[in-house]
Amino acid sequence: MPIQPTLAGVNISPNASGLPGINELQNIVGALLTIGLVASVAGLVIAAIVWALGSHSSNPVLAGRGKTGVLVAFAAAALTGGAIVLINFFASAGGQL
Repeated sequence: MPIQPTLAGVNISPNASGLPGINELQNIVGALLTIGLVASVAGLVIAAIVWALGSHSSNPVLAGRGKTGVLVAFAAAALTGGAIVLINFFASAGGQL
């Protein structure tokens, strides 16, 4: 005979007012998102310069590194810009489990 749980289902959701300093933490995370996007732009500019120098100097290794850097900068910008959407999607998907 299986043992039946006596507790009702647990119902806990994120609480924005549960701890002091949540608003400041949200401001810090927003600033980190801004820094990530600015760093992605800087990385894109540097990688494009490396790609151009490699192409014009007939250096395929340097040109390849520049191309890779451009792709990495695009991926970093996409992940940084879409971080909130991705987190919300997976948080809601996890709530459906």
